[in-house]
Amino acid sequence: MTLLFHILAGALGLVLGAVALSATKGATLHRRSGIVFVYAMLTMSVSAIMMASLRGVAPAVNIPAGLLTAYLVITALTALRPRTAASRLVDLGAMLVAFGVGLISVALGLEALARGIRTNWIVSIPFLVLGVVGLLAVASDLRLMRSEGMGGAPRLARHLWRMCFALLIAATAFFLGQPDVFPKALRIPALLALPVLAVLTTMLYWLWRVRIKGGYRAVIGDRRIPPGSRLASRYARRG
Repeated sequence: MTLLFHILAGALGLVLGAVALSATKGATLHRRSGIVFVYAMLTMSVSAIMMASLRGVAPAVNIPAGLLTAYLVITALTALRPRTAASRLVDLGAMLVAFGVGLISVALGLEALARGIRTNWIVSIPFLVLGVVGLLAVASDLRLMRSEGMGGAPRLARHLWRMCFALLIAATAFFLGQPDVFPKALRIPALLALPVLAVLTTMLYWLWRVRIKGGYRAVIGDRRIPPGSRLASRYARRG
């Protein structure tokens, strides 16, 4: 039953993640698909952690990946909501989890390299990626707490990259981590890597538009949002 929930939640997360990325940012479809995406990713993460813990399914990788994915979608969601005492506690707890995941993952990656770079460098990559991303996210959390919030482009960028990286983890686990679920004709590494590269490219594209091309207006400015509309007012309030 846990495996079934994991598969269904993962599939739903991949579909809704693609919908949210392609939908008009801030529009109803984007917001609703994004909310369900968060729930799907949390279900997938929790079920992955349960299977890794109770059934011994690659716990060294799956537990940190599940914790980091849950952390990313939770903090991506809170990034677009007003800062309150409750949200600060959530961010603090999530940051501590990400800090632990980051340290442990980096340690495991370095340990794998210490055993032999030539034979274990591929094994170390997942640990090092999870660890570096976790620690970088913690650094971002510290800046957020010290500044008591952020607005405009930084706030939207925080939301975007965390949502996209959670989707990237799910896509990597599905397409590259489980090639046996695909027909033999499709088990071509370069072909299975295309969805993963598509998510990564899309994330970099949106970050470029938000951070370099002109803040949040780079995302909604060319969508012909009528002045004075509810959507325009929502973005105005968010800075």
